[in-house]
Parts: sequence; structure tokens; C-alpha cells
Amino acid sequence: MTLFELVLIFVLVGVGWQFWRIRAISESASEYLTRYCNQQGLQLISLSRRKTRIGSYRGKLDWHTEFNFEFSGNGEDAYQGVLVMRGRHVTQTTLPPYRI
Repeated sequence: MTLFELVLIFVLVGVGWQFWRIRAISESASEYLTRYCNQQGLQLISLSRRKTRIGSYRGKLDWHTEFNFEFSGNGEDAYQGVLVMRGRHVTQTTLPPYRI
């Protein structure tokens, strides 16, 4: 096995690991928003990742991710909120005023 092949294997493993890490963050966001909306008496309509970048959080490099989500307070109107995560930790949930 040459040095190039060894480096290529490490790069592929690293990319695969980061893919699974981003998927885990997305799953955490979905679970958090489902719980949050149930507690607030809201209906979660959709969730999408808006931005993902690498940054420092609590002294270590991790993914900084922003999600957009749609929710309804009365079942008729739809509103958009923003969820910000650092790694798998929720740091901000922003909702606009909505009808109940």
C-alpha cells in the first residue's frame, strides 16, 4: 500500500464520518423541533437545512448549522422559524408572532 492510497483511505473515511455527523445533527434538529412544537401546541410542517459551516464551539471544531422550518399555530396559516445549532446543541430557536 502506497502513501497515496493510505491518504486516500483516510480522506474517504473522514468524509464519510462527516456525512454521518451532519445526518445526526439533522436528526437531532428534527427531534428537537417535534418536541418543541408539541410543547407549544404548534404543528410542524417542514424542516430544511439552510446553511452548514465549520466553526469553533466550546473550544472544539464542530458544525454550525441553521435550519428553516415551517409551522402552524391554528392549522390554516403557515409561518417560518429559524433553528440554530452548534454541533448537536440547540443555541437559538426563533419564531415570528403567529395566530393561535
